[in-house]
Amino acid sequence: MKTEQEIYNEIGSLLYGIAPEDAQKIIMRANLSVEGDTCEYEYDYLDNENSLKWITAGGGVNTNMLHYLVELQNYYIENNLTNGLPVWKACEATLDLEKMKISIDFKYED
Repeated sequence: MKTEQEIYNEIGSLLYGIAPEDAQKIIMRANLSVEGDTCEYEYDYLDNENSLKWITAGGGVNTNMLHYLVELQNYYIENNLTNGLPVWKACEATLDLEKMKISIDFKYED
């Protein structure tokens, strides 16, 4: 099994690969199905003028992203990082292209 950092790096690589030339940050919002076999995505980016713009990632990126998000969920479950609660079902990942740093905020069901 990959480490959490390795999975973050894979997600970051996918986001980096879809970045337009004028992008400063790439933002991905993902909502996973309960079964973990489908996901709804939104991709945006901040350009050099700090304007938020929409982008599409394509089917291959979406398929790979689903794989990495499910892998990350499983990592959290298998390493007891959920504190006995259900694992997150949605997230927002931001890749800062200037700092080459990724952050992921997890969303939990109420």
